[in-house]
Amino acid sequence: MRLTSRGWGAVAVAAFGTVMSWQYGPRSLDAIVIPLLVVVVAAVLTTVSADRPTVRRAPVPEGFLDETRTVSVAIETDSSVVATVHDDVGDGLAAPNPSIESTLEGETEFEYDLILKRRGKHRVGPLSIAVRDIFGLCERRFEYEETATVLAYPRVYDLQNGTSRDLEVLTGVAREANREEFDHLREYQRGDPLREVHWKSAAKRPDGELVVKEFAADETVGAATVAAECTPGRENELAAAVASVATYLLECEVRVGLTAGAEGHPPSTGRQHHRSLLRSLSVLEAEELDERDRVEADVLVQSDASGTTIVVDGHEIPFDRLRGADGRTTADGHVDGSGSSTGDTDGSQGVAA
Repeated sequence: MRLTSRGWGAVAVAAFGTVMSWQYGPRSLDAIVIPLLVVVVAAVLTTVSADRPTVRRAPVPEGFLDETRTVSVAIETDSSVVATVHDDVGDGLAAPNPSIESTLEGETEFEYDLILKRRGKHRVGPLSIAVRDIFGLCERRFEYEETATVLAYPRVYDLQNGTSRDLEVLTGVAREANREEFDHLREYQRGDPLREVHWKSAAKRPDGELVVKEFAADETVGAATVAAECTPGRENELAAAVASVATYLLECEVRVGLTAGAEGHPPSTGRQHHRSLLRSLSVLEAEELDERDRVEADVLVQSDASGTTIVVDGHEIPFDRLRGADGRTTADGHVDGSGSSTGDTDGSQGVAA
């Protein structure tokens, strides 16, 4: 408990009046000093006797960068009190006004807007409530350790702006991965993916010529595993590239899997799977892949000081080229159960810095 600046002013006036009363007589000053002292004492007693308010936080929904989320806290008091409520906002978030001055009575809903500014898991809170008497002379502060967390997804760029050749290479890997019915062997031709080489048969050929497996024609879209790695300091660029590639493939009805360090997701489709991928990418850290994961990946995303590259069947595609010249982000970044986009958020995303 402490006196406010107004409270100290009242005490100073009362002290000055007491001195003047002692010096010149109390008749003209008692009408000011005594009531003022009564008010100060009442303010102290009122503030000291105030019960600690009860606080309940609501979860903060996750979202994309630059989207706005509402923070909601229920505050319950046994009696009516004047208070200032302030909520602390962690790094990576922005809140125009995380404080209110109000009279708390019964159950009060404290809400404010929160803007997601940086990818990752961010802290909201702790909360503090400063209770004052009705005259604002005395203040008692209550601190609450409880916090909430909110996930900010990486940026998702609209790959429809990329070149048609690059997009064909990207989606083609899923069709190739889906071919399971072996048809025959043929001689290796320039440009054939090395993973289709039948090494046992090639070893038996006296001329040492390579042969590749030919599969029965199947144009249905299958599955693709995206593997990702980067050097320290490139996590945001890597996460944005992987999120963009995964979202594009899911919109093409490809079952997408993810391998990133120790984090792994088997290939699947649908909005819930898309959200699971984005959650993992929200907290993605710099880590190198095992050589086996690099070889087995259908799509390898790598990011270092020279830039971010998408590797598909030996084809290296700069991510800046794949996302197009204007670098637009997707309209919403959401995928429904059929693989197509939905629009249930405002999706107001900007171009990454």
